[in-house]
Amino acid sequence: MTRKSDMIFQFKITLLDTKPPIWRRIQVPATFHFNELHLAISDSMGWDDYHLHEFEVPDQRTGTEMRIGIISDDDMDDDNPLDENKRSIATYFKNPKDVCRYVYDFGDYWVHRIALEKILPKEEGISYPRCIKGKRRCPPEDVGGIDGYEELLSVMADPDHEMYEEMMSWCNGPYDPEEFDCSQVRFRNPEE
Repeated sequence: MTRKSDMIFQFKITLLDTKPPIWRRIQVPATFHFNELHLAISDSMGWDDYHLHEFEVPDQRTGTEMRIGIISDDDMDDDNPLDENKRSIATYFKNPKDVCRYVYDFGDYWVHRIALEKILPKEEGISYPRCIKGKRRCPPEDVGGIDGYEELLSVMADPDHEMYEEMMSWCNGPYDPEEFDCSQVRFRNPEE
C-alpha cells in the first residue's frame, strides 16, 4: 500500500463564470491540510491572499455540504466552518473526479471548482506544490467580482474609453487577460 506521504494530488482549479475560463492545474502533497491547499490555489491563481476564503466540501457519509475555512475567535457559534488547519485534504479527496467549491473574497465572491484529476506517486527531485499548466490571467483583487472584471476587460480593450487611464493606473499598467506563464508561479511556504 502506498503511503500518503508518497502521493501527490493533481487538481484542476477553474474560476467559475469566466469566459473563456481561467484555470490552473496544480500538484500538491496528499499530506496537505486545507490551509495549505488554499495557499497553493491562491499562489497559482495570482490572488494576494488578503481576503477570507472557504471550501465547500461534500460529506461523503451524509451527502451534505461541509464548510472548511478559517476559525475566528469572534465566531464561536454553530455556524463556524470546520478548521482548515486540522482538516487533511486526503480525508475528503479519495478518488479522481472528487470535487469541491472554493470561495475566495466574500465581497467579490470568486467561486472556484476544484477537481481531483489524478493521484500520482511523488517524483524524486520535484518540489511540491507546483503549477504544471493554466490558462489566462487572474482578475485583479477588488475589481468587483465577475461584473467588475467584465467591465475592466471592456475598458482595457478601448484606449479611447473615458476610464481607460484610470484603469491603467489602477492595474499598474496594461492588463492582458490572456497572459499566464506557469513557470512564473511562486509558492509561499505555509509555515511562514
